[in-house]
Amino acid sequence: MIRALLFLMLLPLPAAAHDMTLDRMTEILTALDPEIEAAGGAFRFTIEDVPVLIVADPRADRMRAMVPIRSAEGLTEADLRRMMQANFDSALDARYAVAEGRVWAIFIHPFRALDRRQLIDGIGQTVNAALTYGTLFTSGALQFGRGDSRGEQRQLLDRLQEKGQDI
Repeated sequence: MIRALLFLMLLPLPAAAHDMTLDRMTEILTALDPEIEAAGGAFRFTIEDVPVLIVADPRADRMRAMVPIRSAEGLTEADLRRMMQANFDSALDARYAVAEGRVWAIFIHPFRALDRRQLIDGIGQTVNAALTYGTLFTSGALQFGRGDSRGEQRQLLDRLQEKGQDI
């Protein structure tokens, strides 16, 4: 039974009409920042004066939006605890992470299933998570009411969705 399930998981999924492509992603991201730098599945651009990096791999069916926040050097136990609390209740689709000696705000999603609204919202949440690091620790989206965080910052998400409406 388990082998059959594993085999089925390896089969390619049927294509959907809204499947994301690198060309489609480039079109969406260019609407957010016309000065975007794109090379293959790597994109660099700026939102609200915040640098954003996206790495997309259609073959692996993954994409990752990342915003560098600060050096990880000097992080305290309280800093790490607060990031983990936010990951539970106020960062939502964005997450705080530590990699390569830095603290990051990240959004990770399957590539093909990603639609325009999810992409834009994920970028906005990631930028909000970076901008509110050290204060509200929020993605600006709704907050899970059972956690330890408080506060909301929805304005950036709404502005980015407006920019992408014609796509």
